[in-house]
Amino acid sequence: MVLESSDKLRATGFAFTTWFNAWKAMEALGVSEHIRDLHDRLQGWVVGSISSGDPSKEMLFPESEEYESRCVQRELLLEALAGELPEETIRFSSKVVHIQLSGHYKLVHLSDGTILNTKVLVGCDGVYSVVGKWLGFKNLATTARLAIRGLTHFPTGHGFGKRLFQFYGNGVRSGFIPCDNNTVYWFLTHTSTEIDEEASPENLKQFALNKLKDLPENIKNVMETTDLDSILMSQLKYRPPWELLWANITKDNVCVAGDALHPMTPDIGQGGCSAMEDGVILARCLGEALKPTNLKGETEDEDASYKRIEEGLKKYARERKWRSIDLITTAYTVGFIQQSRGKWMNLFRDRFLSSFLSRLLLKKAHFDCGSLVP
Repeated sequence: MVLESSDKLRATGFAFTTWFNAWKAMEALGVSEHIRDLHDRLQGWVVGSISSGDPSKEMLFPESEEYESRCVQRELLLEALAGELPEETIRFSSKVVHIQLSGHYKLVHLSDGTILNTKVLVGCDGVYSVVGKWLGFKNLATTARLAIRGLTHFPTGHGFGKRLFQFYGNGVRSGFIPCDNNTVYWFLTHTSTEIDEEASPENLKQFALNKLKDLPENIKNVMETTDLDSILMSQLKYRPPWELLWANITKDNVCVAGDALHPMTPDIGQGGCSAMEDGVILARCLGEALKPTNLKGETEDEDASYKRIEEGLKKYARERKWRSIDLITTAYTVGFIQQSRGKWMNLFRDRFLSSFLSRLLLKKAHFDCGSLVP
């Protein structure tokens, strides 16, 4: 059973870039071809400075599967994944407020007073995870950076081709990524105190345009034509990687995955991709643990069943611990370098580091989570 706090399927944010590891996960889940049909494969990466005087550098992606990248709309991916579930698997309007142990079972209390009894509880409930708090995770670390995101539709086509554009400098990092011939996802992260977190979408759009005033008109036009209800801003948070060294990723057959486990800054594009890795690896570990061991059909001892599930979840935690620490640390470091305001750091980054950081992103994405069945 999937407990969804909203009254319908909902996607936080608009889109995210999927790399090799995400496509391996989607192949394991059986949705990759459908998602490929809906999104264009990116053919290259253009990196430049916010300042108009510096030329941009372009890197073309080889056609091999290791370099497959597409900007996937979250809503379309969510619908595809939900469509693979048996009917009535998702229970809507089901907000978890309290978790209580009862022997080998967990009593999950919902906001409407319902109490559910379960052998296993998996928290995929995001950065403010109730399950993570129950496991003992601390509050997230808050950066000084904010991210403005938007999605723009061009009825007659955007004309950008199939390239990812990123621009850095003056404490700003911005990107424009086509999803298909008519849709472009864009973002701008900044450390400015010039705009309030509660600013209106109209003010967010103007602020973003001011930050990118020196970029070409066709780039700025993406922001200018974005509908106000397709713009949002949030503060960037992350889990300090050292917390995962001693944290309980699993306890009493309760565990966490996705942003509930490893929230990170978006600088290497691995938040959503790594969450999909979690899903496949967790399903495989749990599937093995829940597989009947008694072929005669006799009821298994509850203690033995509990122990096998516990070992399965511990295996999942071991597999995800160091991967999560690596991604969180890399994302934070890359973000710090890309948004540095120092004159010499800017020069060093723009002249020497931009191609290195691009290759680093691709290296971290080169991870195969495997299939659902060993």
